[in-house]
Amino acid sequence: MTEVRIDDEAVIWSASAADREGRPLLLLLHGYNSNEGDLFGLAPYLPLEPAIASLRAPIFTGYGNAWFHLPPEDAELSLAGADAATEAIIDWLDRAAPGSTAIGLLGFSQGGAMAIELLRRAPERFAFAVSLAGFALPGERDGDQRMSRLAPPVFWGRGTIDDVIPAASVARTQAWLPAHADLDERIYEGLGHSVSELELADAAAFLKARYAA
Repeated sequence: MTEVRIDDEAVIWSASAADREGRPLLLLLHGYNSNEGDLFGLAPYLPLEPAIASLRAPIFTGYGNAWFHLPPEDAELSLAGADAATEAIIDWLDRAAPGSTAIGLLGFSQGGAMAIELLRRAPERFAFAVSLAGFALPGERDGDQRMSRLAPPVFWGRGTIDDVIPAASVARTQAWLPAHADLDERIYEGLGHSVSELELADAAAFLKARYAA
């Protein structure tokens, strides 16, 4: 597989390097066929405590970017891609924020799946995850047992009429997350594959509680 790397020049930061000193870090991970500017639009609604970094996924799709190939195309290729993207994000953190601890994660759709993947890979390094319309990928990871012991807080929000995330992925996530995280699951009636004002308010409240703690 071609080397996967996060583009340092494509990262959008909410604060300058000087203003990031001593602050917690919150990573934003966009969805499939999107870009780093997408979730950054949520920044005004999020708590002020963290410095925010919005990353661009490494795979160009012809329109936007992706973290890994979609599962219906090739399940093994999807898992390998997610693993490579996870490694690339951790490598980027080692370069861009080597002293950061208790890093928070917020992702939408495929980015929400990546937020869970990062917790599974390095549960000691990441403090919590917000997964909006995200899902847990199949299989086992080396960090799954450690994640289960640590039980990091995870906010998982989804809509009742989301026709993008397969029902099997939702069912797998419903079964997996409670055994590995301190789960705050929210289901929004009539919401499709998007983020509603109510879900955004709930996610922001979840984040505020994490930073207050």
